[in-house]
Amino acid sequence: MRRDVGTVLAGLGTLLIVMAVVLPTYIVGQVVKFPLSEYETATLTGTGMSYFSATKVAPVTGVDVRATYTIKGDPSAGSSSTAVWNEFSYVYDTTNHQPVQMMTRRFAFDRKTAELVNCCGASVNGNTHIRQSGVVGYVFPMNTQPQTYQVFDTTLNKPVPFTYDGTATVGGIKTYKFVEDVPPTKIGFSPLSSTQPEYYQIHLTYWVDPLTGALLNVNEDQKIFLRDPATGAQTTMLFDGDLQATPASVKQIVKLDSDGRNKLSLLSTVLPIVIGIVGAAALIAGILLARRPREEVALASPEPAADAPAADVGLIPGLDSGQAEQAEKEPEKKPAE
Repeated sequence: MRRDVGTVLAGLGTLLIVMAVVLPTYIVGQVVKFPLSEYETATLTGTGMSYFSATKVAPVTGVDVRATYTIKGDPSAGSSSTAVWNEFSYVYDTTNHQPVQMMTRRFAFDRKTAELVNCCGASVNGNTHIRQSGVVGYVFPMNTQPQTYQVFDTTLNKPVPFTYDGTATVGGIKTYKFVEDVPPTKIGFSPLSSTQPEYYQIHLTYWVDPLTGALLNVNEDQKIFLRDPATGAQTTMLFDGDLQATPASVKQIVKLDSDGRNKLSLLSTVLPIVIGIVGAAALIAGILLARRPREEVALASPEPAADAPAADVGLIPGLDSGQAEQAEKEPEKKPAE
């Protein structure tokens, strides 16, 4: 019974040690993914901004603007490998209390690599013919590397390089900075003019948690304007401003990211250590119990009796002790005369 218990403990200990090795590598890689039912709102604000008001049909300058980005997942459209999220962004003039612009987007992406997938009704402003590719942007790959990533730009409708630009701390978390620099680029024609092309330029900075791939902070300096094709001069400013994520939004996002980091730490560090220690203890205890105690070994190998009588050297060879005693009792016969 003792040996059976030892064998079971040794087997269990071995299994736990294997789990401790596999958990932070294979299992975590299979379990930890971007969620299907994401819901998050981020707010950016800017001051002294300019834009062309469709309501007033005139330029508006020196105003305060608030941009709200809302992400909502569509769990029913996702799968174990692909997440589907919907985005709604709304830019509002808080000085004159009127809308500036808005955008809708539906996108599907790999739940580990953050690479866009062309499926599930993906669209930009309702246009399903736009093929989205590259990295999502709202999230980067888990275990983000300090390198250049191709990230989809919803104005250019194509992926553009986001260059690694060092590290910075956001809310106590070390992040990687990635920068998109788009020089003035023609994007078509505005409803305002069929002869003056519309141009877009942006300097966009993302602060990304390399562990989780979460976007913790954003700074967006953007211009959209019309240009005279003959002279190349800027004619009408459609949008010009520098938007920065509010401290409240950054704090909220950092909190969510910290919760995710804690879960990752539990799965990749704490649990493997605990399971490894328990497994090692069970293995050692099993080996000790499976060994036969010395007492059992001694009983299994009988030794000669320590108090056995010594051989009687006075016995005549060939006679046993009974015969010897009888011989001694018989009187000695005299020889015949």
